[in-house]
Amino acid sequence: MIIAQIESQISYVTNVNGETTDVLVPVELWQQLISSINSDNVSGLAWINEQEPKAQILADLQESV
Repeated sequence: MIIAQIESQISYVTNVNGETTDVLVPVELWQQLISSINSDNVSGLAWINEQEPKAQILADLQESV
């Protein structure tokens, strides 16, 4: 999906000063985006397990360096 297609489906929420405060993303689009992030191990955007033990995180970092 290209950026223009994504931008055409989202809505911005602004405060009384006209400043953008939030973005509304349709559920279907959100699911597509999350799915593509979860399946992309090459870009480094893959989902990270926040419950992963610190020792494993450190070992992964040491391996990458």
